[in-house]
Parts: sequence; structure tokens; C-alpha cells
Amino acid sequence: MRISDNLYRFRDCCNVYVLTHGTDAVLVDFGTGDVLDHLAEFGVDRVTDVLMTHHHRDQAQGLPRAAAEGIRIWVPPIEEDLFAHVDEHWQQRGISNYYNLRQDRFSLIRSVPVTGTVREYRTMPIGPFQVRTIPTPGHTTGSVSYFIEVDGHLVAFVGDLIYGPGKVWSLAATQWTYTHSGGLASNVISLHEMLDEKPDLALPSHGEPIHDVPAAVAATEPDMRALLDINRPIPWDLDAWRNRPFERLTDHLLRNRTANAQSFVLISESGGALLIDFGYDMDTGWPAGEDKAARRPWLPSLRALKRDFGVQRVEVAIPTHYHDDHVAGFNLLRGVEGTEIWSEAGIAEIMADPERYDLPCLYHDAVATDRVLPLEEPFTWREYEITLYPLPGHCANQVAVSVQVDGIHALATGDQQESQWIPGHKPEVLNYQYKNGFRPEDYVSAARLYRKLRPDLILTGHWGVRWVEDAWLDEMLRQSEKLLELHRALLARDDVDFGPGDFSSTIQPYVTQSRAGASIDYQVKVINPLHEPGSCTVTLAMPPGWTAEPPVQHIDLAPGELGTVPFVVRSPHDAGWLRRAVLAADLTVNGRRFGQRAECFVDLR
Repeated sequence: MRISDNLYRFRDCCNVYVLTHGTDAVLVDFGTGDVLDHLAEFGVDRVTDVLMTHHHRDQAQGLPRAAAEGIRIWVPPIEEDLFAHVDEHWQQRGISNYYNLRQDRFSLIRSVPVTGTVREYRTMPIGPFQVRTIPTPGHTTGSVSYFIEVDGHLVAFVGDLIYGPGKVWSLAATQWTYTHSGGLASNVISLHEMLDEKPDLALPSHGEPIHDVPAAVAATEPDMRALLDINRPIPWDLDAWRNRPFERLTDHLLRNRTANAQSFVLISESGGALLIDFGYDMDTGWPAGEDKAARRPWLPSLRALKRDFGVQRVEVAIPTHYHDDHVAGFNLLRGVEGTEIWSEAGIAEIMADPERYDLPCLYHDAVATDRVLPLEEPFTWREYEITLYPLPGHCANQVAVSVQVDGIHALATGDQQESQWIPGHKPEVLNYQYKNGFRPEDYVSAARLYRKLRPDLILTGHWGVRWVEDAWLDEMLRQSEKLLELHRALLARDDVDFGPGDFSSTIQPYVTQSRAGASIDYQVKVINPLHEPGSCTVTLAMPPGWTAEPPVQHIDLAPGELGTVPFVVRSPHDAGWLRRAVLAADLTVNGRRFGQRAECFVDLR
């Protein structure tokens, strides 16, 4: 089907769109690849590039043929692994007793090399065309739409976001979690994100060209909203969710109530903005799974921030801690807004190399820090003075961000405590996680910090805000002291103390990608758990044929002291049969065996 002079549709297991320029063509989606047998019908000799709207097989199953012919393949950023590393996805995807209903099993059956990922919210040249990419999750978490000027018209290639007026291709695909329909809510928001680009024509992966795009959305949206509310006790006001994501706390301080975790915006009279945390914007419910495609950062709230509050650019973002729901959007902010990331040193180290650490909730991609901030030393951004204070508790590397704004002393405390609004219940719940490096005495220190700083307003990571009263400060200290007392009473620490998180050793890096026959440098961090000086012996347990140099390490440590010993590990050349190798550190102190206290992983590729 010829849509315009240089734009065609080839009907396959999905619509493959052919954009021609002389004797070259760029494709949107690929189907089975049969389009390559019909290039002469479009007056072209070769295809230079393929743009993929999402990872499903009806869009992608022919891509091995494209790769074999040297065609450049461009894919959505958070679905890259479902193209380039789908073999690993199949090895680890749960298939028994599963509750993950996402259609990631409708992926390619083998990996295909990709040229790169498209740049979301930005324009990049693909062949002779300028391609603007907008995230439009719904049908899949990572779906995107492409906006390309073709023959004088702005054309939106929308994948399976919409089929036609009043119709979508799939509803099952929007059920990202068991019993919930977060994908459907994202689909509604994405339809409006698409409309905001004002396309003249929308071309779906299934269905006919849509010439009146606003009318098609208007015919589809009411039933989608009604279906979304079928299994909700309270109807979801998606208009307010999308158009008014920010709550004004003071004239120059906002809370993003639609994000996970919620972020806070400090606005300068200059038109600049500083964000405290920025994870998953416009969160409609986390998809099941922990893979990269289950974690979608995007920026739909920025439109309202600039429209309603006079913000011209997000200049700086500061994390309270390193968890993905607080930092996942940082790289996107940097690429789209030129945002600088300012961070405390410990948080910066973890964000920069997440696979080095055995810690939960680390985002898949490294996040670089532009400026390392000191603790307990004021610094300035625009007209504001800001101070970071150490706030370990929820995790070892967490800070409180203190700022005076509009006559109010605000203190962002990350996920340190949960605010409870249930009558008759405790006003706060201490949000500690042992794996985050929790120490019970940290909460006592935090409660004392609150009493010392006496902020007017506490900004929490997930539970709104709290205006501070003396009774609250007293209750925080009481609960924190009780927490410490209970740990001291319950934990057996008469002759051995591994700490509340059972830590005695860790291996860094925790996850490594390597090849058979290659060497890997490791650092094993060990603690002397005895109440006396200890002579520590460390060996590595490894798969058959693997070697460590040296084979054994010794280190003398004072009681409770932390030390580090290095190893160089080499895998055998015939180790390729292993997809993932597991190594462990075996610890002996003063002749007392504590066994294999820490592990690490090597993914062989």
C-alpha cells in the first residue's frame, strides 16, 4: 500500500513501513523479513536501517535476516536486552508457578546483534530521516513511537499503542502484573503523549492508517478508562495524574506525587529547577519481574513542570540514596535536559558501578556523578544554600538533604521512615532493610539528627510529607531506642559478631561479564567477627579448572576490623559450557572455620 510518495506499508505478520529515499529505504518494524524480497516494488535496492517499536516477535522475528544482510537495527533503550541478549532472558525467565504475566515470552527465540538504541525525547538521524522518539509504554513497558517528517507530513509510527478508532490490538499485553492493569493506565497516558507531538498521521503495527489522530484517541480512551476502573475500588483520575502531577508545598518547593519514588522540586527565580531524587516518573504500578524491561524511566511530568511552574530546565538532581526508584531517571534527565548529577561520594561510587556491589535495588545502568558533594558542609545552587547530612538506617549510604525555602526548613530523608496515616496506629514505621547495610544504632543517630536540625517539614521517599512537631521527634527517638534495644536482646553475639546483616565478607565485583580463559581481579572484604585480634585466612571456592592467584590470603585484623585482600582469578579455556559461574570466599579466623560466607557471579559470554 502506498501511503505517500516516499512511504509504503508492507503487510506481514505486522505492518512493516517502508520509508524510501532514492534507492535506499528505512523500515519501521520488520515482521518476518519478507519485505526484503519485495524491495523492487518500492523502487529501492537496499534497506539501510530498521527502527523497532517494541520487542514482540510479530515485529521482530525476521531480524536475524536483517543482521545477516548488514542492515542497521535500532531498538528501544530499556528493551535492548530483549533483542541483543534474549538468550540470557530465556535462561533465567521463570516458567513454573509464575505470576509474571508480561508478554516478554513473546520475544525473539534467539539473540540478534543491534546497532544501538534510539534516544528518547530527542531527534537522531537514521539514514536521511530525522527521527524523534517518544516513550509510549502500554502494549509493552519499553514501547516507543517514532515521529518522522515524510513528504511534508509529521507521521507517528505508534507500534501497538492503538489499532484504530476505538480499538487496540491487545489488552492482554497491558496486564503487566497479576490482577493489575498498570499497562492500561500507561497506555492512556501514552496516547496523550503521542497527541502532544501533533502528528498528521498515525501508522499502527496492526490496522489501517489513522488520518484523524485526535478523533481515534477520543473514540478509544473512554472504554480504556472504564476497563481500567473495573477492578479498582476508586476510579483513577488519569487527567489529574498526567496534567497535575505536582503538589505545591511552598511557592518554590513541589512534590511529584505520581513518581515512584516521589521526587521533590526546588525552583529558582532564574527558571532553573533542582530535583531531589528522580526514579520512575508517572508510575502506574511496577511491572512484574526484575529485568531491565520491567523498569521504565520516562519524563511525562516535565511538560507540566515547565507549563505550570515556569521551569525552563532541570539543572541539577541530587539522590538521597542509590536505590533505582530514586535514581533510574537520572541518565534520561542528563541526556534530555543536560541535568548534572550531584551526589555524596559513597552514593556516587555505587551508582557508577552497580555490578560491583551485592546490594538490592540497584538500577541496571551506571549513573555518573558530575559533582561530589561533601557532608555537613553547606553548598549553593542558585539562590539556595543546601546541606547534606549522613542519614544511615534505611541503607548505609543515605543522606538527608536540608534546604531553607520560602521561610521553611525542609529535610528530605529518602526512605528512612514510613509515614502512616491510619488513626490509632504509630505515626512512623522505621523502614530498615538488613541487606542495605543496616545497623540498629543508626536510627538513634537519625532521631538525634532530627532533634538537632528541627526541620519544619520532612520530605519522605514514598509517604508524602510530614510537618514536624515535638511529639513526633520524641516518638522517633523512642522507637529508635527500642529498635536498638531489641536487636541487642535478640542477636547472639557472645563470642562472634557478624553484624545485624550477617556480614563477614563480600567479593567485589559481585557480577562480572567475562570470557573463558580470561582473568578477573577481585577484592575480598572480610571482617574479624571475634572479640579478640584475629588472624584471618581467605580462600576462594571455584568451579573445577579455575585458578586463583595467590591460592590463599592472610590478613591480621583487630576485633570488628574490616580488611581487604586481592585475588586474580582465571577461568579455563574450556569453561564456556558454564553460562554463570559461582565463586565463594571461605573464611577462617584464629583456626575457627566460618565457611563460605560470600559469593559472586561470573557471566561467561
